[in-house]
This record gives sequence, structure tokens and C-alpha cells, in this order.
Amino acid sequence: MENWKKNIILFLSSQTISLFGSSLVQYAIMWYITLTTQSGVMMTIFIICGFIPTFILSPVAGVWADRYNRKMLIILSDALIAIATLILAIVFLMGYDTIWLFFVIAAVRATGTGIQTPAVGAILPQIVPEYRLTKVNGINGSLQALIMFVAPIVSAALLTMTSIEIIFFIDVITAAVAILTLLLFFNIPVHEKASEKQTTSYFNDLKEGLAYIKNHDFLKAFFLFFALFFVLIAPAAFLTPLQVTRSFGNDVWRLTAIELTFSIGMMLGGGIIASWGGFKNRVHTMTFASLIMGACTFALGIVPVFWIYLFFMVIFGIALPIFSTPSTVLLQEKVDENYLGRVFGLFGMISTSMMPVGMLIFGPIADMIKIEWLLIGTGILILILGIFLGRNKVLNEAGRLVSL
Repeated sequence: MENWKKNIILFLSSQTISLFGSSLVQYAIMWYITLTTQSGVMMTIFIICGFIPTFILSPVAGVWADRYNRKMLIILSDALIAIATLILAIVFLMGYDTIWLFFVIAAVRATGTGIQTPAVGAILPQIVPEYRLTKVNGINGSLQALIMFVAPIVSAALLTMTSIEIIFFIDVITAAVAILTLLLFFNIPVHEKASEKQTTSYFNDLKEGLAYIKNHDFLKAFFLFFALFFVLIAPAAFLTPLQVTRSFGNDVWRLTAIELTFSIGMMLGGGIIASWGGFKNRVHTMTFASLIMGACTFALGIVPVFWIYLFFMVIFGIALPIFSTPSTVLLQEKVDENYLGRVFGLFGMISTSMMPVGMLIFGPIADMIKIEWLLIGTGILILILGIFLGRNKVLNEAGRLVSL
């Protein structure tokens, strides 16, 4: 832990560089589909293709994150995404640019994400002292928000000046820089379980992880809450670009504006939670933020003026890291290090399966009724869910027991 500041700077820098390239590609593809099809079904297919591999892989990847060197898993997943993106760029240059290729690349990139996410969630407590986890996770959230702020601007500019293939190549270059940074400069010892000879099978490790969760009531309550939350948040997360296109106009600048204002909010929220640290009980902080997000979701369904719409996007963005940071830190602090990968793997599986479930429900409905009605309804349900979270005794007890 003596070099933890140097290590966390290297780690967050590499992840930020990699995320920048990935975000350029994500926005370019998403806008291409939105502007050319204006279809809720097509958006749903794209989103599902981007989640199913993560859902399938997450439990296995969680076991890998506990059994093997987490740094190498992150590097390998970045390499997989980079190679797939390079192949897609070459295919596009050859003239094959049909829309189903976007669905394929979404699936491949989701495979890399499925491998990487549990490893990233589990590696941070190896690098960072426990009393600094909230601050570092908050800073990480702000860096991600900064990327979300910059990437749409750069992506929109590149789409107007050059072809989508150039954006694919930029993603390959940023991934290569991130991989080299981790390989050459980022040195940490492997965690205890990975340094030992593995005496149990993958299946037994998975069973042990599930048993660990089953024996901790706060984890069961935590995962149930998040399963419901991710279903309800799907319209606000994925249908707002389509809503803006239909209700306010299909200008690229409008799509850019909602992403930028949301990102500004996330940067502010990340800074707030990093400096404030939240309430003494982490669950109270989560409850506070979830109520704000419910209110903002409701507001996005009723405001008739685009500039007011953008204001609620900012508030929503502020609330998100204030919600997600204590959630992540709660797991990092409360879960045994040797089980962190499997717990984050299950967390990833829930988050990646429940949002597509939400889109399977709400995506087709969005082609039949106004998206505004979906936002009003889910906003009310998120508010109700937030109230239940604040009143849950098991989770509140877990929040109180966390050392500050």
C-alpha cells in the first residue's frame, strides 16, 4: 500500500484513456442507429446485444477475478475489445457497413466488459486504503463523467468531419496505450487467493460465492433492490435520446446536449461525493440519491421546454455518482477480499440483465405510446423503491456498521 497513490494514478489514467476511445465508438454507433432508424425496437436490439454477453459471462468472470491476476484480466479484456474494433474498422473500409455489424460489435465489446468489470471492482481495494475508497471511487466517477462530457463533442465533430472507421481506429489506439501503461508501469502483488494453488473447481468456487451471498442478508437485500432499480431506470437511461428526437427534434446538437448536461452533472456529483463522503450511513446516501433520480425521471416526462429538460438532466447526473459510489464502497468494505470478484460478478450479472429486461418491456411500448408516459410511471416507482430502501432494516444496519 506504500505506493498506492502512484498506482491509483496509473490505474485510473489507463482506464480513463481506454474509456475515452470506447465512448467515442459507443456514441457514434448509438447516434447512427437513432438518427437513421428512429426505432425503439432497433435501439432495444442494440442494447440487448450489448448486455447479454456480459450477463452470461459475469458469474464466470467473477470467479476468474478471484482465482487469477486481476491486472492481467483487465489487460486481456481491453485487448479483446481493441482487436474486435480493429476488425470492424477493416470490414467497414472494405464496404460492408450494414447495421447488423453494429449489433455484433456491441456483443463482442460486452464480452470484454463482462470480463473486466468484476476485476476492476475487486482490484481497487487492493490498491487503495479502506479509508480512501469513497474518495477514490468518487474521483473515478468524476473522470468517467469527464469522458462522457468530452466524448460526445469529439464524436459528433469526428462524425461531421470524417468517417466512422476513423473513430474505430482511435479506439484501438487508446486501448493500446492503456494496455501498455498497465503492463509497463502498474505493479501490484496478486491477491491472496490468486497467489495460492487452486484446489477447487470453477463450479465449486462459484457455489462458494453464492453461498457467501446467501449467508449475508444485506447482500441479498442489496441485490434485490438493484434488480428492481435497474429495470425501472431503463427508460431514463436508454429512451431519452429517442424521446428527444421525437418530441424536440432530430438535430445532432440536441442529442449532444443531453449527453453533455448529464455528464456535467456526473462530474459535479463525483466531486461532491469525493469531498463530502456522504451521510454516516451509506444506505442513507443511496436513498437520498435514488429519491432525486426518481423525481428527475418523473420530471423528464412532463417538462415541455428543452432547456428545462436539460436542467433535470444535470440534476439526474449529480445524483448518479452520489448513489453509485456508496453502493460500490459498501461492497468493497463489507465483502471478504477473496470473494469480491464473485460478488461483483453477480452484481454485474444483475445490472446487465435487468436493464435489458427493462428495455424488453419498455422498448416495444415506446413504439406504441409516448415515452413521456413511461418516464412518469417509472419515476413514481423509483420514488417508491427509494422509500423502501430507506426503511430496510438489514441494509441500514450494514450501512451503520461500515467503518468510516
